[in-house]
Amino acid sequence: MPQDDRDRWTRSYPWSLSYRWGHSALTADFDLSGDTPRLVRVRHPGDPEPAVPEEGKAEVTLPLLDVVLLGDGVGYSGPRFTGTALGRRMTYRAHRSTYGDGWHRLTFELRDAASGLTAFVEYASPDGVAVLRSRVRLRNDGAGTVTARSVGSLLVGGLPGADELLVFRARNDWGAECRWYAEPLRDSVPDINREAHGHTGHAAARLAGRGSWPTDGHLAMGGLVHRTDARSWLWQIESASSWSWEAGEAEGHTYLALGGPNHDEHQWREVLAPGGEFTGEWAALALGTCFDGALAELTAYRRLVRRPHPDHERLPIVFNDYMNTLMGDPTTEKLLPLIDAAAEVGAEYFCVDAGWYDDEPEGEGAGGGWWDSVGAWLPSARRFPGGGIGVVLDRIRERGMVPGLWLEPEVVGVRSPLARELPDEAFLRHADGSRVTEQGRHQLDLTHPAARAHLDRTVDRIIGEWGVGYLKLDYNITTSAPGHLDHSRAWLAWLSSVLDRHPGLVVENCASGGMRMDGASLAVAQVQSTSDQQDPLRCPPIAASAPTAVPPEQGAVWAYPQPSYTDAEIAFTLGSALLGRVHLSGRLDGMTERQRGLVREALAAYKEIRGDLGAAVAFWPLGLPGWEDDWVALGVRGADVEAGPVYVSVWRRGGDVAERVLAVPRVAGLGERGVRVEVVHPQVTGGTAEWDGVGVRVRMPEAPMVVVLRVTVV
Repeated sequence: MPQDDRDRWTRSYPWSLSYRWGHSALTADFDLSGDTPRLVRVRHPGDPEPAVPEEGKAEVTLPLLDVVLLGDGVGYSGPRFTGTALGRRMTYRAHRSTYGDGWHRLTFELRDAASGLTAFVEYASPDGVAVLRSRVRLRNDGAGTVTARSVGSLLVGGLPGADELLVFRARNDWGAECRWYAEPLRDSVPDINREAHGHTGHAAARLAGRGSWPTDGHLAMGGLVHRTDARSWLWQIESASSWSWEAGEAEGHTYLALGGPNHDEHQWREVLAPGGEFTGEWAALALGTCFDGALAELTAYRRLVRRPHPDHERLPIVFNDYMNTLMGDPTTEKLLPLIDAAAEVGAEYFCVDAGWYDDEPEGEGAGGGWWDSVGAWLPSARRFPGGGIGVVLDRIRERGMVPGLWLEPEVVGVRSPLARELPDEAFLRHADGSRVTEQGRHQLDLTHPAARAHLDRTVDRIIGEWGVGYLKLDYNITTSAPGHLDHSRAWLAWLSSVLDRHPGLVVENCASGGMRMDGASLAVAQVQSTSDQQDPLRCPPIAASAPTAVPPEQGAVWAYPQPSYTDAEIAFTLGSALLGRVHLSGRLDGMTERQRGLVREALAAYKEIRGDLGAAVAFWPLGLPGWEDDWVALGVRGADVEAGPVYVSVWRRGGDVAERVLAVPRVAGLGERGVRVEVVHPQVTGGTAEWDGVGVRVRMPEAPMVVVLRVTVV
């Protein structure tokens, strides 16, 4: 039986100084020569073997894990990840390697005699995928209570020195999501002359996300790219709550530390009574020969860890009545003609967005008066007279579409009767016992059975009684109150239970657009909102960069053609969505038949493309886009670099340059031979594209303009 197929604990002996674990795409080397194991490096098996360190000098002196206890400190005047007192005290007890269901797994068991704390450092990697997943479990086997104030997920050293690396981060703001930028790691980690001081400096590149909008400000991701050979390390922290990471220097090498919430950044702590346990958040590290390659590995991994669902293969077109359309003011009168128009152009789902529950007097709704009264989630009699919301839902079904509704389940308005009916314990509360209240709303705590029962009744009524098959789950407040980590885990567990009961349901994860675009949420929801951007000219850099955070078949991109748009503007907004998930909106009911024909043609093109998106990985022929770039391009290709078509969306938003040449994988190096370039959208366009023997030459004489291309080898 292969070594990784065994399922038993093994012990290290003094003469067993190293341990190599992994598979064809990734190996991890561990140093077991001391009392405390160390993760020396993570690499591709084909990479050159590293140089042997000088005799008596350890390659990496970082401990295997980073845990800080209250009253224990970090043990060093520097970053908490490189000098934890507890991490260096944890002694090796055993390790176990297993293989099953396509995953290689490795667990180290460590023990601290002083505190009685036992730690299990868990690694996992899918066979053939260059991604290492890691987390830490703690168990208090001592006689006294211990309090953790930091539990890291992954600590790895042995990366190239800071001089050799660029550090990548992605700003993620409301309406301006997924804006990647890079700088030399040395800018954050100055060289202070380690030999003169006897140790490395305290500086590091650090980033943290806080509270219930974990991707507000930055994505819960990062990357390192070698400045010479482009080798890349790309990571995500899988938390729907707070997180932090840092990259710094130790022993002349770069280290990387990833983790969930901690006391210093987030005022988090976990009290463990004797016998108590706590499990940290998962983090994942992908390796690649370039940024795009590392992302391809991470994309494959994301598909493996998410909940299986037929939506990931079908990719139905969703019409949503909100963006630049009804804007939270739905009524039967407004919806019926919109439903007919959406069906006529080819939409397959129709989601009624915010406002359907609003029974405030005329003029106080549409996102105003109902804001602090939500919670019961019952349809408005005023908005849906003469048969109620059932008339609207029936019309959607009659027109061959699946009905959907918007819901913001985690909040209860301060004026809602539910705010009085539910006990205080059903809400997140501050240390003094008062309820968390933000913008006139209380935050439910899904760890409490009363909160879960309320939401179970709500969704079972909407899905089971009303026949709704799509839920857009929004979240428009943010808090970092104590207990939010437990709530976020309970929220995702509750959502999984809903999908267990209603397996055909499709769930969209939204938080004011992309403010909760994290790996933990993506593993449960089928569709991810990427933005609330209402300006079609500002959508391309978001749409082009979204695949860094979410696989193409999950990333919802708005397309909102309007009767007032020119043909080129209609094509432009539709083109932004065709390499992701089309979230159609716009006043289709006010369009001419010719204009609706343009929409119909674009959606027909999408239906040809979408079968290839579920296994596609992204690349950027013009580089990751800048927010103000005149030209933006996104490409997707099959995971097998030698098979299938390549699709490229190219936008020109302005500027004087009317022509660009794109480098496209799979066709580079073919010279004049056998490359076909087709414009699949729009059908009538002033843009042209051709293979010139070096790259794909795109000409767009006007701006704004878009072309979506299919590139094949013939």
